[in-house]
Amino acid sequence: MEESPHLINPKSGWLYNSNNWPWSGAGESSLKKEDYPAYVETGHETARGLHAVRVLQNKKDFTLESLLAAAYDSYLTWFDKPLPALIRAYDSAPASDAVKKSVEEQIEIMRKWDQRWAVDSVATSLAVFWGEDMQRRVASDARKAGLANEDFIGSGAAPEQLLQSLAAASDKLRADFGSWKTPWGDINRFQRLTGDIVQPFSDAVPSIPVGFTSATWGSLASFGARAYTGTKKWYGTSGNSFVAVVEFGPKVRAVAVSAGGESGDPASPHFNDQAQRYATGDLREVYFYRADVESHAEKTYHPGN
Repeated sequence: MEESPHLINPKSGWLYNSNNWPWSGAGESSLKKEDYPAYVETGHETARGLHAVRVLQNKKDFTLESLLAAAYDSYLTWFDKPLPALIRAYDSAPASDAVKKSVEEQIEIMRKWDQRWAVDSVATSLAVFWGEDMQRRVASDARKAGLANEDFIGSGAAPEQLLQSLAAASDKLRADFGSWKTPWGDINRFQRLTGDIVQPFSDAVPSIPVGFTSATWGSLASFGARAYTGTKKWYGTSGNSFVAVVEFGPKVRAVAVSAGGESGDPASPHFNDQAQRYATGDLREVYFYRADVESHAEKTYHPGN
């Protein structure tokens, strides 16, 4: 335990934890890698960790509202290196290249993309499907090179591989959704049908579009989704579950949201009443003080009653 990284009250004024290594957890006040055993970290900076530093560094004036906005910042840092490599691969390929011709329109969309997720974004769909395909292609070589997948893609992936992967991602989108021009919100969905821990997801039943992506791509608001047996749409089962932003004093203020709702009973009005708030980052007020709780109580209970 005494070898574990610990950092209390850093001079930078902030700390974050995003399942990342600890060497950037407090900006310029972070712990030093050389002071700790190698086993305390995974070996690579994560895209989500880089994003956390991006929104927290040089900030000393967060309010509850601006911290909430930072928590849902839509930038996807994973694509910082892979995306320019993809554009370079396209620009350097000969005009006669058949794969280049097949992804011309996709490249123009990616060239203009601001690397931000959104439910109406075709670029987000293309980027995520391309990123997943590329990671499968380079995972072994990246490990051998001692690099994170995104770093290897940005510097070591063959140009033709980058374009072939984009073509494959386009084909996958077309096969699953009818068009590679499918907006991200049509794919990435929140659905809660039963109180079961393992949900029976279905494309035939209503679901809610979610803009934020898996943390893999650097999204701070995390929604780990995938297709399931019998589905084409992706349904989330990991990532943000309970989210809260708290302002401590002189009077405590807080907003929060749970995935779906507070109740596990599908017959309860509170089974899914937070689903839309969850999907959009519209957190509800937390009733912290007794008077607030009592004024909003639907019913009360005393042990023994």
